[in-house]
Amino acid sequence: MSARNGTVAGQEFLINTDGRVIVEVNAFFASRRMRNRRSGTREKYARGLCVWLGYLDAVGRCWRDVLSEDVDAFKFWRMTDEANPMRVAGSSVGDNIQAINAFYEWAQARYGVRNPVDRRDSVPRRYGPMRVEPFAATPHVVRDRDVKWLDPGGYKCWRDVGLRGLGRDGREMRGWRSRNTQRDCTFADGLYGTGLRVSEWATVLTVELPTEDHSRGYYTCRLASECGKGGRGRRYWMPRSVLVDVLSYVESGRAAAVRRARVKGLYDQMADPLLLVWRGRNRRVRLRAVNGTVAEVSLDALDAVMRARIFRETAAGLEPVALWLNEDGLPRLATAWEHTFTEANHRLARIGLGAVSATPHMLRHSFALRWFSVGRLIYEQRFAHLDREELRDFRAQFGDTWYLVKTLMGHADVAVTTSVYLEPFRDLDVSVLIEHAQGAAMSALMAEMFTSHPQVISRPSRGGA
Repeated sequence: MSARNGTVAGQEFLINTDGRVIVEVNAFFASRRMRNRRSGTREKYARGLCVWLGYLDAVGRCWRDVLSEDVDAFKFWRMTDEANPMRVAGSSVGDNIQAINAFYEWAQARYGVRNPVDRRDSVPRRYGPMRVEPFAATPHVVRDRDVKWLDPGGYKCWRDVGLRGLGRDGREMRGWRSRNTQRDCTFADGLYGTGLRVSEWATVLTVELPTEDHSRGYYTCRLASECGKGGRGRRYWMPRSVLVDVLSYVESGRAAAVRRARVKGLYDQMADPLLLVWRGRNRRVRLRAVNGTVAEVSLDALDAVMRARIFRETAAGLEPVALWLNEDGLPRLATAWEHTFTEANHRLARIGLGAVSATPHMLRHSFALRWFSVGRLIYEQRFAHLDREELRDFRAQFGDTWYLVKTLMGHADVAVTTSVYLEPFRDLDVSVLIEHAQGAAMSALMAEMFTSHPQVISRPSRGGA
């Protein structure tokens, strides 16, 4: 059966709770359309279809006979129905609908079933750009309502308590045990300092790290296309403080994990490793498979799954090329970092600091907020001599602070930057605040600008909870 469907190793598949297998659904994951998708997309579609099929089982509907009304009912159950104790946000439902549509588009041609996901006609707006919502069931939600930020003081509090195990008094908490403190703090500082997504920062290889240069404060790095959202590679900038900590982790905590793995023989037990045998210019590498086949590829073409298979030979033995490793010395998947953040938030809650919490994406939001603050300071100082009309002309030709943050974040459209990440600035007279805060340190500036904003998390006062 698996051979007829073209099933390959590592492919997603679904099994019903009663042990039944829907052959047609699993054939979708074996299709050329899905094999050409990135691993993250395949996993997202598998989860979306799993929820959809489970819902259909619960309401007694067959996947072949569903209508658009069933999709609407599914959306209501996922987001609104009080009978569902695990309701989700609109973005999750949007992902589910995208997966359902992809499956039925494929099944429509192969099995003659109707696609229940209706499309919406895109109509140009009278004012502003056209709003495109390809599916009629796409939830009408504004993502920035759920966005929160950490200012520098809030982030330091979260990291020190949640990841370093320090108490309110700055001393290590009683019973604190963690052999991964260095790794976890370095990873979090990297997210906060580079603005990368957790799925991007988690896939960086040691061979992609820049060479330390004491004369530089920032290093220009390259994110691989296969690791970037939407398959878009880009430049990103790493602060020297982050690089120093990363290199320290490589030489200490990571090296210890590699030694433990070698003692246990874990690297010799890898089923299908790829050995890095050559690294050239323009991000080209040669990889040798177990059967001796050598392929020359670009680092940009290596996705997260492929990167976790790459090793190199050293004088002491094999070593993963993946930067981030688990305690056992094996490459750490991006999804594992969610547990790290959850545990850190629990530690804060246990000592009465539950209001200070973080997710990986909140650190990306906070990066955007910090750089908007920096950009506005620079912008106000450099172009203070221009009157309002001259400043408008300059922005039209060269862009403004929004475009600075757009570039740093790697967004394809500046509208994403302005509408999602920087909502705190909507209700603030930024020019007045910047003029008022001239000469202040950045952490103090941000504390003053956002201390009363309900969506910006700052360090609690000594007496506060």
